[in-house]
Amino acid sequence: MATRLVQINMKAQDDSALGRFWAEALGWGVDSEGPGVTNLEPVGFAYPDPVAVCIDIVARPEAKTVKNRVHLDLATTSTAHQAELVARLKDLGATLADVGQGDVPWTVMADPEGNEFCVLEPRPVYRDTGPIAAVVVDCTDPREMARFWGRAMDWTLHEVTDDRATMRSARGVGPYLEFLRTPDAKSVWNRVHLDVCPYPGDDLGAEEARLRALGATDPGIDRSAISWTVLADPEGNEFCILTPR
Repeated sequence: MATRLVQINMKAQDDSALGRFWAEALGWGVDSEGPGVTNLEPVGFAYPDPVAVCIDIVARPEAKTVKNRVHLDLATTSTAHQAELVARLKDLGATLADVGQGDVPWTVMADPEGNEFCVLEPRPVYRDTGPIAAVVVDCTDPREMARFWGRAMDWTLHEVTDDRATMRSARGVGPYLEFLRTPDAKSVWNRVHLDVCPYPGDDLGAEEARLRALGATDPGIDRSAISWTVLADPEGNEFCILTPR
């Protein structure tokens, strides 16, 4: 058994408005599961497919208070493309952000609800990822995160150091999942988190037990009104296990 990363879940005070921003930013289509839930995926996409990690935006009344521990890195193909993308994102409502990055070749921005993301300078490694180069998770121990997530999913580990771990789908397509060492500890419920899904035919309960044996824990969520499973990785980052399909 194994899971795969299928989407990121992002909380928003206005899911429709934030969905429109990210759809324009990525050139993706917008769908809705109902009031308070906006889904984004590439036009013509057949879910789930590792060629893309989709975005699920869910309405929540609470405002963002701290820097997110999960963010997106956007890919560019040239220095001119990077400048054009930054300018276009500003026109859509994004702003420049300072998270202590200093003088770096990438541009740190925030979407209209303050969620940080990066517009990367052109890098050959991301030339075929699509608009999202990587989903990035802050952590204190990239090696431990690589151990857990490398066993939790069937994605391939590409790099593991004290400061960074990188993995990508087993098919070698779509964005990377990266764990970056940061000094700050997790302090609040993550407004952006990972959603994983087992494969069709796999037993959801057995997969939950397997992930717990690897080090996942129960974050204490009331599961009476939801059909999915919420767990936390070894650093306390919440993630959801969705029903296989």
